[in-house]
Amino acid sequence: MRSDAVKKGMQQAPHRSLFNALGFTEEEMKKPLVGIVSSYNEIVPGHMNLDKIVNAVKMGVAMAGGVPVVVPAIAVCDGIAMGHIGMKYSLVTRDLIADSTEALAMAHQFDAMVMVPNCDKNVPGLLMAAARVNIPTVFVSGGPMLAGHVKGCKTSLSSMFEAVGAYAAGKISEDDVLEYENKTCPTCGSCSGMYTANSMNCLTEVLGMGLKGNGTIPAVYSERLKLAKHAGMQVMKLLELNIRPRDIMTEKAFLNALTVDMALGCSTNSMLHLPAIAHEAGVELNLDIANEISSRTPNLCHLAPAGHTYIEELNEAGGVYAVMNELNKKNLLYTDLMTATGKTVGENIEGCVNKDPEVIRPIDHPYSETGGIAVLKGNLAPGSGVVKRSAVVPEMMVHEGPARVFDCEEDAIAAIKGGKIVAGDVVVIRYEGPKGGPGMREMLNPTSAIAGMGLGSSVALITDGRFSGASRGASIGHVCPEAAVGGPIALVQEGDIIKINIPANTLDIDVSDEEMERRRAAWTPREPKVTTGYLARYASMVTASNRGAILEIKK
Repeated sequence: MRSDAVKKGMQQAPHRSLFNALGFTEEEMKKPLVGIVSSYNEIVPGHMNLDKIVNAVKMGVAMAGGVPVVVPAIAVCDGIAMGHIGMKYSLVTRDLIADSTEALAMAHQFDAMVMVPNCDKNVPGLLMAAARVNIPTVFVSGGPMLAGHVKGCKTSLSSMFEAVGAYAAGKISEDDVLEYENKTCPTCGSCSGMYTANSMNCLTEVLGMGLKGNGTIPAVYSERLKLAKHAGMQVMKLLELNIRPRDIMTEKAFLNALTVDMALGCSTNSMLHLPAIAHEAGVELNLDIANEISSRTPNLCHLAPAGHTYIEELNEAGGVYAVMNELNKKNLLYTDLMTATGKTVGENIEGCVNKDPEVIRPIDHPYSETGGIAVLKGNLAPGSGVVKRSAVVPEMMVHEGPARVFDCEEDAIAAIKGGKIVAGDVVVIRYEGPKGGPGMREMLNPTSAIAGMGLGSSVALITDGRFSGASRGASIGHVCPEAAVGGPIALVQEGDIIKINIPANTLDIDVSDEEMERRRAAWTPREPKVTTGYLARYASMVTASNRGAILEIKK
């Protein structure tokens, strides 16, 4: 056993004395040491129930002959962090989580691990750590929140943000906002739409690192506790069979994940996280392939914010495996890949029928013949830009209009809520990228304000920052090169005509090459917004968004 390095032999007598201090028995010292990485805390609604999940995992590990040991991982609630300096600390935690988990696992020589994340950065951060450490590992998330109910309609967090925009436009009253406030988020769990947390928990199933239902069983269902117990038992089987994360997270597994991403209509943040996880697994995932996959992958789901169905309904319709089974009818998946169930993808999804064709469209009757996410390129985004195509209204799929340029999110929000943005405009928010932010803030506040004020079908938003999975509309993020390194987005001027063509995957500025070169010659880098602490270190090491905003040491 790997843990013999800290338990067995005369040289390890000092180590055993410390295990004695922990209350370990002789019997426990002879069994595998299983680290349970718990993201539990009392500030993130998606994590407040993880103590119960962790206890269920511990029971499963113990029943299967292992010794469970709980260690922590941090978490940030993107909703609470939204719209202020706190959002600079969201994406950056992904690497803190990966680093700290790697450190804990290596320092204490765990034989196996069960990861218990739930919200946005914990899932990819722990997947990155799993790939690095590469010992038998299973994931079990805390599960999604149930949808809220306001005025007879189901709601989710995006509804809440849009209600604030509607109030600013004089469309609803303060009492209406209060009703949304009190009813939108009725339970613990990751927010109820196909936002980033649920996207990544569903894709964890697709990658093969989570068991069936990991992405969809609601947080408050007792079935979630059963799943956690099974995850604890299953990791012991993986240990026995020596099946490791890099055996599971292969190049073909990531191609499966991109394919199901397109079918589900996942958050654009998946275009940051999948390349970063792949990089840790030794797989280089070039996003240029995303449009190729999208071109042959039908979009089968319109979950909130793209539509009016929620994760709880996806669960009742058969979950992620049912979506995969639909895709497999056209041989769109690699089915011979090993997974954490100990079975292949094909064995996992066999017989998983679509129980609700209104929630999961049949493969021959999709919402669209192309996938839910598009990667755009052009003279404004020579590296890339990313849009959640499935959440864009038809009239905004092709759009051109004058640029309204803002050098930070706050200025843009003030202009939107102040009535200074009108139909046809293209809002440009820059210097919010991985380096420039630093931390690549999510722009749910401005996109929700645009939607709430009734401009969602006439105004586009472009940024080198990113979007919450709760954003909808013609919201194009991840534009790179970013403004902070002199990308074309830094050269846009007020009134320039921006041309967006999502079906053609293009994003351009109607300015001559000669004029752009003249502007480039006159451009000077801005002083960093943050010069001390973790954010400054992050900004000095982070790469472009089309590489997953991974951290690299400069050589």
